[in-house]
This record gives sequence, structure tokens and C-alpha cells, in this order.
Amino acid sequence: MSRMIFVNLPVADVARATAFYEALGFTRNDLFSNEQASAMVWSEAIQVMLLDRAFYATFTDKQLIDAKLTSGVLLALSLDSRAAVDSITEEAIASGGRETRERQDMGFMYSRAFEDLDGHTWEPMFMDMVAAEQAMSQPETTGA
Repeated sequence: MSRMIFVNLPVADVARATAFYEALGFTRNDLFSNEQASAMVWSEAIQVMLLDRAFYATFTDKQLIDAKLTSGVLLALSLDSRAAVDSITEEAIASGGRETRERQDMGFMYSRAFEDLDGHTWEPMFMDMVAAEQAMSQPETTGA
């Protein structure tokens, strides 16, 4: 059996959240979706469960956060190119999301960040692994 991760997120409106994630390229898995939840497939290994806040609350005895006010997790998604990072971020903004910080370009890594409709923060990123290995193996130089 391959390992998978299911990210569970409380949302105010399952239908609206589903449409937002579909606009970003996620696919709804109808087998595990209903009025209380949408199973949104990102890849064979990653699914995001959009759970109505009341339904989400049945899985925990902790108080639910308002992700628009409190940060509990930052979710990073690796993409195949800088253009893909820009594309998903621009689609998120066009679909009602909000960009949360300036883009970061470290040469070998490029990233942006946005919030979904409920304030959950996503950080799409592209990393050139060859360039990253080269950058990390270089000794730091200091000025004299």
C-alpha cells in the first residue's frame, strides 16, 4: 500500500470551497464527498478533505481556529515550474483567495503564498533540485 496524506480543513461553505479548489486544479472525488465534505484530489498521494465546520468539530474536542485570524499550519505544494506557481496563485486570487506575502525568489527556489476562502494558507513552490544542491554545497563567504 502506498502512503498518502489527507489534509482535513474546516470550511464555512463546502460547495463554495469545492469550487475554489476545483479552480486551482484539484479534482473532487465523489465517492468520499457529500453535503458535509468534499474529498479534493491533488495527486495519488495527497487529498484535501474540505469539511463543514460542524462536521470537522466531531473529530476533535479542541476549539476550531478561525484561519483568517490565527495560523495553525502552512501548506506547501511543489509544482513543476515557476510559471505553474504563478498560475495557481493567480487562479486562487481570481477565485476569491488572497495573496499573503510577496513572492520569494532564492534562485533555486521560487514561491508565493495565498489564503483560500477560509483563510488556510497555501505556499506553491518550485525548486530546481540541482541548483539547490549546488547552492547548499557552496561554503558561505564572509566579507573581511
